[in-house]
Amino acid sequence: MVFMEVDLSWNVIISPEQLDAKGLLLHKAIILRLMDDIASRKASKEHGYYVAVTTLNSVGEGKVRELSGDVLFPVTFTCITLKPIKGDILVGTVDKILKHGIFLKAGPIGSIFLSEKTMRDYKYVGGDNPMFLNDKHANLEKDTMIRFKVLGLKWLESDREFQVLATLAADFLGSL
Repeated sequence: MVFMEVDLSWNVIISPEQLDAKGLLLHKAIILRLMDDIASRKASKEHGYYVAVTTLNSVGEGKVRELSGDVLFPVTFTCITLKPIKGDILVGTVDKILKHGIFLKAGPIGSIFLSEKTMRDYKYVGGDNPMFLNDKHANLEKDTMIRFKVLGLKWLESDREFQVLATLAADFLGSL
């Protein structure tokens, strides 16, 4: 996964109750609102997952919205983002086990599928605690940490997240 530091422009809306003549509370209100907005937006195809706002670079002149009295401030800020790329080696945790593969989570990425076809030497074992087991008695079960390789990814605009297809078909991949 590639961490990037990107400069972004955004419009932040602050309610009249949060405005302060001294400006200190306004600055805090803008940062808090910006962090909430980033968290709710989650990710973008271009930048990946939004991780943290690091710097508030500038705050433009506020414009009062007539109907609500809220004030809209154009801001520029620096943000750390995280974007998965094909070929990355990542570590994730087994979230769900199905007969045809495993669903993993890695950091903010919640939709990673590891197909049983890409897990060389592993066989599905059903039951109350399903798992994949190989000849060396290494098992992949719920909450197991796995090192995997990103085989492919797809951006889902409606969910604002990436779907990742993973593989264990390379050296030093598998359970940790």
